[in-house]
Amino acid sequence: MAPERRVTVLIADDDALMRAGLAAVLESDAAIEIVGYAGNGLEVVRLAAELSPDVVLMDVRMPDLDGITATARITAADPRARVLILTTFEEDEYIFGGLRAGASGFLLKRTRPEELITGVHTVAAGDALLSPSVTRRVIEEMARSGAPIGQRADGSGNTATNPIDELTTRELEVLLLIGRGLSNAEIAHELVIEPSTVKSHVKRILMKLDLRDRVQAVVYVYEHGLSG
Repeated sequence: MAPERRVTVLIADDDALMRAGLAAVLESDAAIEIVGYAGNGLEVVRLAAELSPDVVLMDVRMPDLDGITATARITAADPRARVLILTTFEEDEYIFGGLRAGASGFLLKRTRPEELITGVHTVAAGDALLSPSVTRRVIEEMARSGAPIGQRADGSGNTATNPIDELTTRELEVLLLIGRGLSNAEIAHELVIEPSTVKSHVKRILMKLDLRDRVQAVVYVYEHGLSG
């Protein structure tokens, strides 16, 4: 039996020691393979195009080009690209900038090793990593400013057409729980259904609403006043 394909990761950080530390953590999982390293934003954009990694682990503050701008360039060149941003969450504009840029998730640099590994697998699998703490910041910012921060999968932003009517009652329930920051397992528990069923609902919701991933689903909930 052939071994399962490993998740390929490109690490971008201007600190060589941090790059080595991240690599050591990720390579402790036999299912992850580090395929490249970048020390600045221009380099990670170039390597992402050359290597097509499953996940780009992206620092925010880097020379030549910051991580948010690099993320935007990577996702613009390849909408399938998955970028996991490392942040301290000290400055909210990183979170919102990352959302606009098409990031698939956010992790604290001080996160536990097992959470980093899980996060990489989550993003590689096509899901989005948006923790309740990040969700709260998104909600608070949108409530404060009233300004949309999301972006549709085609990059066109909001439209006057609201396809919410295409959702079934159950899909709407799932969407609202996504908006609260619940994971698939938590949604399954809340609705007393199987996690696999939740996953199917999420897939159909994203397709019907033309959203790239779970991150944009959260934003959609608040942009369309479905949270309250």
